[in-house]
Amino acid sequence: MGTADSDTDWHSLAIEQLTWHWEHHARPRLDGLTDEEYLWEPVAGAWSVRPRGTGATAQAIGSGDWEIDFALPEPSPAPVTTIAWRLGHIIVGIFGARAASHFGFRPCDYVTWDYAGTAEGALAQLDETYAAWLAGVRGLDSAALAKAVGEAEGPFADHPMAELVLHINREAIHHLAEIALLRDLWAHGVRDQV
Repeated sequence: MGTADSDTDWHSLAIEQLTWHWEHHARPRLDGLTDEEYLWEPVAGAWSVRPRGTGATAQAIGSGDWEIDFALPEPSPAPVTTIAWRLGHIIVGIFGARAASHFGFRPCDYVTWDYAGTAEGALAQLDETYAAWLAGVRGLDSAALAKAVGEAEGPFADHPMAELVLHINREAIHHLAEIALLRDLWAHGVRDQV
């Protein structure tokens, strides 16, 4: 590996980190996702996205025909979640809400989101929110990356936007890898053993 100097373009490197993972690992692994796999509960009591009124938690939220299981405070240990739940979290909590708060994307939060009941619908939402987040990050200059993120990030309001960009990269890579593992378990027949 080379060494970084004052001419290193950290902005481009941060974008490349996310886009390379998205294009070469994460998004291709979601091709062919079926509704059955999307909603598969790998363990009893798993959190998921469910038809309104059938949630596994008393605090299930969402504005449409489907809700996401949710609880505050989060149980300990945290529940195992389905691909549907993990995609909902990435769509809303990682890309969508941040794109809305910082880059003018349409309003996006856990309570008002219209969660998808199908894999196809969720993947369309994922592609939309990823594109909105990425477009916003691409539009940042050095001054914008150094600026504090503000109230939208709660206790991290004084942290620089560059820190949020790197955090979103970590979160996306982490949760998309979890989905890849669930797909591996599904493909290898673990679903028949639950």
